[in-house]
Amino acid sequence: MAFPRTSLRAFLSLAKKSLSTTIESSGAVTIVVGNESADLDSLTASILYAYIRSSAPPEKAFTPLYIPLLNIPAKDISLRPEFKAVFHHANIDVSHLVTLDDLPTDRESELKPENTRIILVDHNSLQGELGKLYGSRVHGVVDHHEDEGTVISETEPEPRVIEKCGSCTSLVVRTLKSAWETSSDGSSLSSGGAHAQGDSVMNDATVIRTWDAQLAKMALASILVDTANLTAKGKVEKADTEAVKYLEAKINLSPQDAKRWDRSKFYDEINTAKRNIDELGFQDILRKDYKQWTENDLKLGIASVVKPLEFIVEKALGQTSADKEDEFVIAIGDFMADRDLTIFAIMTTSTSPLGEFQRELYLQALSAGHAAASAFTEQAGPELRLEDHSVAALSEKPGAMQPSSEGPW
Repeated sequence: MAFPRTSLRAFLSLAKKSLSTTIESSGAVTIVVGNESADLDSLTASILYAYIRSSAPPEKAFTPLYIPLLNIPAKDISLRPEFKAVFHHANIDVSHLVTLDDLPTDRESELKPENTRIILVDHNSLQGELGKLYGSRVHGVVDHHEDEGTVISETEPEPRVIEKCGSCTSLVVRTLKSAWETSSDGSSLSSGGAHAQGDSVMNDATVIRTWDAQLAKMALASILVDTANLTAKGKVEKADTEAVKYLEAKINLSPQDAKRWDRSKFYDEINTAKRNIDELGFQDILRKDYKQWTENDLKLGIASVVKPLEFIVEKALGQTSADKEDEFVIAIGDFMADRDLTIFAIMTTSTSPLGEFQRELYLQALSAGHAAASAFTEQAGPELRLEDHSVAALSEKPGAMQPSSEGPW
């Protein structure tokens, strides 16, 4: 049974209340969750999937309502200024989101695995505490990373889509396009649904087009940011360009949205918000887009940062009483110790003084991870065109780090 079509705002409020009721009654629940970095792509992919599926669920759906879960505590949303920019266009608010804080403390007894089904978006291996408890309950995935082989091959009625793409949200759009069209034909809108959403001056068809436009702008935000407005060489795939075309068509069907739509202006707004991390502290910059996992008994962590390494090094200064040359290494070491990491990497994306797109990599390892770090630099170094530099030279010429007994690699 499909839920009557509502605005995105109303759907998220319903999902949050429904999860609370389900926990209290020990009922069944389907959760759509992105990766632990909880970046914009994970946010939009999970909400888009849950919203469309709930409006037009498959015949043998585990539950008729799909709950989009943001894989971070609510307090960490403030580290992502781009979210607020997107929410304005989608007519939603931070308070509407379902986060880890909405899950029970004693999850094993209050949100029983046997009553839970998990759909993954923007990753294909459930990590952390959720992975330990619900890893065997994953029955669907839409992802654009390398297949880790942890999701079962038969996931019907949910999809198993894992393929290279600029944005996971593009794959969600393609996968659920037919269901979206079904939910947009008006038949799933409850009688008086427009009035219930405060849109009393519009007829039902106009309301649905407005809701579709809001949903489309939310989805476009992550696709455009992840593909640099479809200009990122070697990253943009057919699914990305087709998704943008489809989503812009949705916007143009809404008269009030079409007359104001400017893709380049929209991209610049969201991308500027994402890169506005100047006020964040050193630790928060690393936590903003952070992932952690275990591989071959090594605990690995990676932080993606939208500023050059020079910016991060400057943020680290003053964190300890050490000399400038050692301070960055010590600050990274403290971050690793707090998370019991063996190897930690920072990947940056930024624009050079000449206006060119650039990436940088910093790798730091404990002694137990030196062999793995060395193997990585030897195998991937030529392909990634890594250059070795000392910590002292980072602010002048950042790049991959010179191995040393102090930890950086």
